[in-house]
Amino acid sequence: MFRINDNFCKLPGSYLFSEVARRLRAFAEANPDTEIIRMGIGDVTRPICPASIEAMRHAVDDQATASRFHGYGPEQGYEFLREAIAEHDYRRLGADINTDEIFISDGAKSDIGNIGDILSPTDRVAVTDPVYPVYIDTNVMAGRAGERLADGRWSDIEYLPATERNGFVPELPVTSPDIIYLCYPNNPTGTTLTRTQLKAWVDYALAHGSLLLFDSAYEAFITEDDVPHTIYEIEGARRCAIEFRSFSKTAGFTGLRCGYTVIPHELTGLDASTGEQVPLNGLWLRRQTTKFNGASYIIQRAAQAVYTPAGMEQTRQTIDYYLRNARLLLDGARAAGLSAVGGVNSPYVWLKVPGELTSWQFFDQLLRKCHIAGTPGSGFGPSGEGYFRLTAFNTYEATLEAVDRLGDLKF
Repeated sequence: MFRINDNFCKLPGSYLFSEVARRLRAFAEANPDTEIIRMGIGDVTRPICPASIEAMRHAVDDQATASRFHGYGPEQGYEFLREAIAEHDYRRLGADINTDEIFISDGAKSDIGNIGDILSPTDRVAVTDPVYPVYIDTNVMAGRAGERLADGRWSDIEYLPATERNGFVPELPVTSPDIIYLCYPNNPTGTTLTRTQLKAWVDYALAHGSLLLFDSAYEAFITEDDVPHTIYEIEGARRCAIEFRSFSKTAGFTGLRCGYTVIPHELTGLDASTGEQVPLNGLWLRRQTTKFNGASYIIQRAAQAVYTPAGMEQTRQTIDYYLRNARLLLDGARAAGLSAVGGVNSPYVWLKVPGELTSWQFFDQLLRKCHIAGTPGSGFGPSGEGYFRLTAFNTYEATLEAVDRLGDLKF
C-alpha cells in the first residue's frame, strides 16, 4: 500500500491561527451581541492603494484585448516588476541586486515554506524563539525537526531565546547549524536588530558555512535610522543570505497575494555527492519553473504600481496609519500596567502576561473581560509562553476602544 509522509503526523493538531479563529468563533456564537475587537491574526484592514487599483483596472483591460492579452507569464516574474523592486528596494540603499536575483511569487509564506525543497533534509536548523510557526512546521514536514519533546521543542532544532532577559536579542548559535531563520522587524515580538547586531549574524554565517533565511516582511514599518532595511546592506550577506519580502503588509495585498525572494548569484551550497559548490539561484529557478506558474499578470501590475510616486505616497500613508495604531497600543498597554515592547518599527506589540497566567489563560481573560482578541505567545514557541501579541492592523477607532478597554483592567 502507498505510504504518507508521516512527518505530517508529528505536527500539533492545528495551526496556531486556526486555533485562535476556532476559539473566536465559539465565543462569538455564545455571545452574539458582543463586539469583539480583533487584534490576533495579522490581516490588514485598510483598502488597497488607489494606484494599485487603477493598475489592476488597466491590466484587466489588457486581458480583454487580444493585442495586449497575457497568458502564462515568466515563472521568475515579469521584468517590469523585478526592475522596480531592484531599483526601489535595493539600489537606493546601496545594495546591488540584479533583476535575475529576484523571484516573484504569490507571497513570502509560500517561499519560506518551499525554500526547503532545494536544501538537504539532513541540514541542521536554528530558529529564534519565539518564532513565526511556519519556520518550524515546514521543517517538521520535511523531516528536519526530529521528535517533539514534552516542553514543545523539537529535538533536532536549536532554539535561540529572545526574551525580556536578553532584551529580545537572541544569542548566536552554539551548535553550528546549517540553516538559521531570522525575521526582522520581528514577528511576533516587534523588535529589531541594529546594523551592528545584524552584522554579527552575517559574520557568524560566513565563518560557519551557515545559510541565513531572512524574513523581511515588515521592512516598510522601520522608522529608526540604525535598523537596516535589507540584510544586503551588510557586507558579506550576498554570500550567506536569502531574503524574503511580501506586499501583504507593505501594500495590503493579503487578499491579492504577491511577494518575492532574493537569491544572489554568489550564494552557493555544498553538493555532498560531488563535493562541489552549487549556486542556489539556479536551483531555485529550476524548482520554480517545475512547480510554479508565476503570480498573475494583473497582480504583478498592481505590485509595480506600489513603486510609482503616487503608490509610494499612498502606501506610506497606510503604513503610518498602522504605526499610529501600534504606538497607541504600546502606550496604552504600558499605561494599563503591562510590560510591552515593539510598536515602533513594527505593527506588533508584545505584552508580558501579568501574574501567573499562561498566555492562553490571558487570551481567554482578555476576550472574556475586554472582548479583545490577540494571539497567545506560547503559539510562537516555548519562549513565547508568558507573552501575548496584539496587532495594529485594526482601525484607528477600534484601536482607541481597545486601549480604553485595557485601561479598565487593573494588572
